[in-house]
Amino acid sequence: MRPIWKGAVTFGLVYIPVKVYAAIEEKDVKFHLLHSVCRTPVRYRRYCPVCERDVGLDEVVRGYEYEKGRYVVLTEEDLENLPGLEARNVALLDFVGQNEVSPLYYAKNYYLTPAEGGERVYELLRQAMERTNKAAVGRVAVRTKQSPALLWPSGRALVLSTLHYPDEVRSAAALPELNYSVQVHENELKMAESLIASLTAPFDPGKYRDEYREALLGTIGRKMAGEEVVAPPPRAEKVVDLMEALKQSIELAKKEREAKRRGARG
Repeated sequence: MRPIWKGAVTFGLVYIPVKVYAAIEEKDVKFHLLHSVCRTPVRYRRYCPVCERDVGLDEVVRGYEYEKGRYVVLTEEDLENLPGLEARNVALLDFVGQNEVSPLYYAKNYYLTPAEGGERVYELLRQAMERTNKAAVGRVAVRTKQSPALLWPSGRALVLSTLHYPDEVRSAAALPELNYSVQVHENELKMAESLIASLTAPFDPGKYRDEYREALLGTIGRKMAGEEVVAPPPRAEKVVDLMEALKQSIELAKKEREAKRRGARG
């Protein structure tokens, strides 16, 4: 992997030179849009309807629409000279419990590694955060956007997660469907708790697969081979009452767990 950029983590008078790597590699299947008649990739044009011609990238500027049809133009110099965009620095401001920040706030994840000469201070911060079960809240400028960020230890690495601002996270209170009123019976609740206990296991990311991507790539492979692709028939769902569904689910979970134990012993 190549680092995205080099910078520093700062807190108090401590300065840690670091390298930043993308922690996530998306595995989505990408499609091109083709003209259905001749199978030619469709082009998207930068076209000015007033000048009636295509526009080159060197003629494109950023514009903020402050009212309908009216814009104020910002240059690259305007954006670079904004206050608060410390060049590639992660400024740590507060330390919090590692589980205090709701996953709703998480945006993107990056690995931070020590740059030359920063190994000892990097390891000191990592171990101290690990032993105190703390994460650090700060701010970072990625490209032209400043974001709040969370720095937390993960194995031998420190992970930097950019966060959304509070006004970017929508409140669930605005969802009218949540204003329901129902009664949950104690027996149903105990059965649901029993089902959760039956399905509880340590988190193992390796057991989860992108079944949709696998099926999509299989369909693409069969089409490349000239095979006919037939959709599987829909499964008929048997409607049962809630208590019966919980009972059957618990029994199924027990059977699956016992089968896994036998397989492990074998």
